[in-house]
Amino acid sequence: MPLVLNDEQSLLRDSARGFLAKNAPVSHLRKLRDSRDETGFSRALWKQFAEMGFAGILVPEAFGGSGLGYVEAGVVMEEIGRTLTPSPFLSTALLCAGTIARAGSEAQKKEHLARIAAGERIGAFAIDEHSKHSPAKIALSAKRAGNGFSLNGTKSFIVDGHVADFLIVAARTSGTPGETKGLTLFIVDPKAKGVSTERTVMVDSHNAARISFDDVQVDADAVLGEVDQGWKILEGALHVGRAAVASELVGAGEEAFSRTAGYLKERKQFGKRIGEFQALQHRAAHLYSEIEITRAAVLKALQTLDEHFDHAGPIVAVAKARAGASATLAVNEAVQMHGGIGMTDEFDIGFFMKRVRVAQELFGDSNFHADQLARLNRY
Repeated sequence: MPLVLNDEQSLLRDSARGFLAKNAPVSHLRKLRDSRDETGFSRALWKQFAEMGFAGILVPEAFGGSGLGYVEAGVVMEEIGRTLTPSPFLSTALLCAGTIARAGSEAQKKEHLARIAAGERIGAFAIDEHSKHSPAKIALSAKRAGNGFSLNGTKSFIVDGHVADFLIVAARTSGTPGETKGLTLFIVDPKAKGVSTERTVMVDSHNAARISFDDVQVDADAVLGEVDQGWKILEGALHVGRAAVASELVGAGEEAFSRTAGYLKERKQFGKRIGEFQALQHRAAHLYSEIEITRAAVLKALQTLDEHFDHAGPIVAVAKARAGASATLAVNEAVQMHGGIGMTDEFDIGFFMKRVRVAQELFGDSNFHADQLARLNRY
């Protein structure tokens, strides 16, 4: 398949770009940060996401969604990266809705999907328990109790966890941390007895949460998929999340580059525009090439998720690793080439640097995915 968007996908990109540029520029994030908004995003804007069809982008049409694919989801994520828009799109519309649509029971689909598509319900995916991403090391326990399970443990770095109406929790029903066997996914009410939530505002002013589970009782109907067989479902959800964050990183990196290129054409030093200096031209050309190569890798990952979902692991690892590296290069070069002004809070470039740093860590950084790719190839 050609590594370009088709006409429909290009129209979606243009629609998302115009919508976000008008309704959620970087100043929108700055306002939320400076006002210490308790939610961390605009619920009114999320309702508009739903009206545009974005909230239900992975929800089948039978449940009121758009029924589109991962390429389309990535298109929207890239535009979110350009404006740094804080929204539940990643956590709710992609991770939770996508996972329930793929692996949920009919009752679970009826309970959640239509409400997600309508912008009425927010979900969060609770995976990580350590300072670095390591999903196989899940230790939160789920022991049989009565007709269900009792959950005990702690999760961290849960995107939008403090405002979620439901959680998808990865827990260990058998085996030991480090094993992929014995994991089970549960849909949990965050208001259930024993659930304790602490909001943790990240350095990029986006949302995350730390959630503790103390003898939280869930019934058997809360199991997403099958008991002890959750790794495949979890791995699929992580592939979606990683490809989506890679798309966001492409958008953030390209926007940082675009702003920097504009500055090189305007700023004068020694009577010349600084973009005329060959050293800066070389650095800009190198960065442009890195972003374009990464864009192709990310699009290939999204296409593979649409066409061969169960075999997308290697290319998703390549996409996330490259996206993290190229976006980091883009924001570092942006700060350097803007000089002293690039270090000030009044200038927006710093917001891009902070968001890229967080997105690099989310679902595994470049080193994690380089290691994953090596293991997949049996190095």
